[in-house]
Amino acid sequence: MESSKELELIKRGTAEIIGEDTLKDKLKEAKKEGRALRVKLGLDPSAPDIHLGHTVVLQKLKQFQKLGHEIYLLIGDFTGRIGDPTGKSAARKQLTEKEVKENAKTYEEQIFKILDPDKTEVVFNSQWFKELDFADAIELSSKYTVARMLEREDFSNRYQNNQSISIHEFFYPLLQGYDSVAIEADVELGGTDQKFNLLAGRNLQKEHGQEPQAIIMMPLLEGLDGVDKMSKSKGNYIGIDEKPQDMYGKTMSMPDELIGRYFELLTDISLEELAKINEELASGELHPMKAKKRLAREIVSKYYDQTVAIEAEKEFEKVFKQGDLPEDIPEVDISRQDLEEGQLWIVKLVAATGLVDSNSQARRMIKQGAVKIDGEKYEQINIDLEIKDGMIIKVGKRRFAKINLI
Repeated sequence: MESSKELELIKRGTAEIIGEDTLKDKLKEAKKEGRALRVKLGLDPSAPDIHLGHTVVLQKLKQFQKLGHEIYLLIGDFTGRIGDPTGKSAARKQLTEKEVKENAKTYEEQIFKILDPDKTEVVFNSQWFKELDFADAIELSSKYTVARMLEREDFSNRYQNNQSISIHEFFYPLLQGYDSVAIEADVELGGTDQKFNLLAGRNLQKEHGQEPQAIIMMPLLEGLDGVDKMSKSKGNYIGIDEKPQDMYGKTMSMPDELIGRYFELLTDISLEELAKINEELASGELHPMKAKKRLAREIVSKYYDQTVAIEAEKEFEKVFKQGDLPEDIPEVDISRQDLEEGQLWIVKLVAATGLVDSNSQARRMIKQGAVKIDGEKYEQINIDLEIKDGMIIKVGKRRFAKINLI
């Protein structure tokens, strides 16, 4: 593929590219010399469960992989023990080495549902940071001023609000930037919230006599509510380890205005197809429901296969259009000993099903009218319910659980 065509594909869905001219030159030189670019993505293993919002940048990495470039997936097992201060109003809790390793293992397992493991170089930044001594750390810290660090929005806000900033937090962008020096990265990918950290890499590469990397920033994907960033805590996410029926059903619940964006950022359809879908949606020629069905099949096929995606679609038709219950409702054991006079607080009941992540999310879903028990909607949280064997709990439009009293 010509370098100009490569650049067109690479720019798809990006929020911002810093050093685009540099990227053009790098692509041309790599093509001329018959070599690959070194493309880096850094991940701190602070949260092991990946949802579709995380995959936006992984999709871009996969495009580079298909174009024949060298992919460096950097697991920040060293920087992860500091914790990225981005968007935080207080210092993160420092992870233990054991926690970091456990999370890193889970990340690797999930990431290779998207990337080709045989064409991905997984590196851990402890490889080089364990070799640096305190004199090296002082030398590295001399590359940035405190004033420069306070240009960072989250640090600036905390400083102005008299909230503490620990010295070790200043090291995070420096260490992430040094990762690019160690790898000699040509390109680094990241979300728009990582801009300060990504720029640190360019600056430190200049300080070390390297050509600065191009930076490609991907947008933060809106969740299923169409408002907030996709987040597990918000309950507006699709996890890549979810059941295919749940993936399909959740996709069908998204706002119509996000259809084109999800196609662009989460699927591999061509730019020509994407343009056609957006054009037909705008003109009314393509019904949003039909577009969502295709999108849902594309997403499920990516993490399972096409046969599973078709079965998920059939299940959706049966449950949500015909009003039937799914065939394989998961059972949840509840001990009679945990009940008081055979009753349980509704919030604890919903949380016990595993259909929500916490009591607080259970409260939210109940108040939103998103919880049905044996077909009856409940919107009050201050009630105790008599627990019956076989009762059906439904949360949202597609999540079910059956109570098994033991």
